Amino acid sequence: MRVIVLGAGIVGVSTAWYLLEEGHDVTVIDRQPDAALETSFANGAQISVSFCEPWASAGAPLKVLKWLARDDSPLLFRPRLDPQQWLWGLRFLTQCNDKAFERNVRQLVALGRYSQESLRALVERTGIEYQRLERGILHFFSTPKEFDDGAAGAELMRKYGVDRRVLSREEVLKVEPALAAYGPHIAGGTYTPSDESGDARVFTQQLARLCAQRGARFLYEHDILGLEAGGGELRGVRVGDMRSGRQHTLVADAYVAAMGSYTAALLRPLGVSLAIYPAKGYSATLRLKHPDKASVVSLLDDSRKIAISRLGEFVRIAGTAELAGYDTRLDTPTAQVRCQALLKRYEQLFPGVADLSEPNFWAGLRPSTPSNIPYIGRTRLQRLWVNAGHGTLGWTHGAGSGRALAELMSGKRPALDFGFCGLPPAPMGASGLRRAAA
Repeated sequence: MRVIVLGAGIVGVSTAWYLLEEGHDVTVIDRQPDAALETSFANGAQISVSFCEPWASAGAPLKVLKWLARDDSPLLFRPRLDPQQWLWGLRFLTQCNDKAFERNVRQLVALGRYSQESLRALVERTGIEYQRLERGILHFFSTPKEFDDGAAGAELMRKYGVDRRVLSREEVLKVEPALAAYGPHIAGGTYTPSDESGDARVFTQQLARLCAQRGARFLYEHDILGLEAGGGELRGVRVGDMRSGRQHTLVADAYVAAMGSYTAALLRPLGVSLAIYPAKGYSATLRLKHPDKASVVSLLDDSRKIAISRLGEFVRIAGTAELAGYDTRLDTPTAQVRCQALLKRYEQLFPGVADLSEPNFWAGLRPSTPSNIPYIGRTRLQRLWVNAGHGTLGWTHGAGSGRALAELMSGKRPALDFGFCGLPPAPMGASGLRRAAA
């Protein structure tokens, strides 16, 4: 089967790899000159199977209201004259209850486990190197209230078989001694030794090279101008070569929309409605002046909602979310405040460890759904499939999402308890795994 994949981020390239594994002919289209140059470029670097709580929870609306006036708040909602933003917000509110939270956690954990298993097998087979660290993720709390809430969250995750351990201050510092300078301000933490970290861009670009070696065709610097549909099916993709200016239509047996935050706008004219809205995230990558004093375990700072990951001689500080449309600029007043907040916080935690004089700032759009559950599966249009809406977990869920969709497109049923688009639920065993092939 000839398949066109729209988008060359971690999700699109992973989908391409597993489609090749299933024996399909694959073409990948992206407007950038290489893979992983947008949402996958400089994310938080965490593969966080065990730290995957949805944003929507019973306490989320009050938190968002409290943060409205703060440019440096972890989640910033900027109201716009955009009906899609308001519709997304209303759907988000419907997920802010305990029942929805637990349902969403169950699916995210299932996809995360499946994805981590897929990634590990892929890395073992290919030997891809991407500054991988299998040291777990340590979540530390700066107040007793944060710690109590974190311990309750750990208890919930253990219901789904997640080994999230509750640690005292002393145990936190034992796991990551580099936090010693900030130690007096730490109330406690939680730790999942099975989680890991690594550079998503490096991984994705290497995987794209391997796909090309296996025969996949990559059309970089090609704009996706629109989709051509008729008779209830997708019939082609209009693209524009950004170098020559030439426009033409590509046809295939199947198409995969994996364009992150831009997927919803592309499919909306076809009557395919996806509740995906961009959440602008920021990161700062710093060279380490004293690598021996820097953290090695990947960290989550609860009070600032940021991730800190070691990438060789560099450190990546990433986080915050801004619901303000498709703006990725770094030169706005709000963006400057949020970028400087990342530097300030890192210096508070690790004084003098990193070079703050030449930070590499980045902003990207996380394709977020109200539930944090991505869209994976078939759409109402024949031949059109979707793999988008992974929010902050694209790196965590990329390999598994790609593998699962490739299996679905090949007539198989992936072995995980997940609500795939356009398909009825599969009978599941007590372990959460599929009982038998569908």
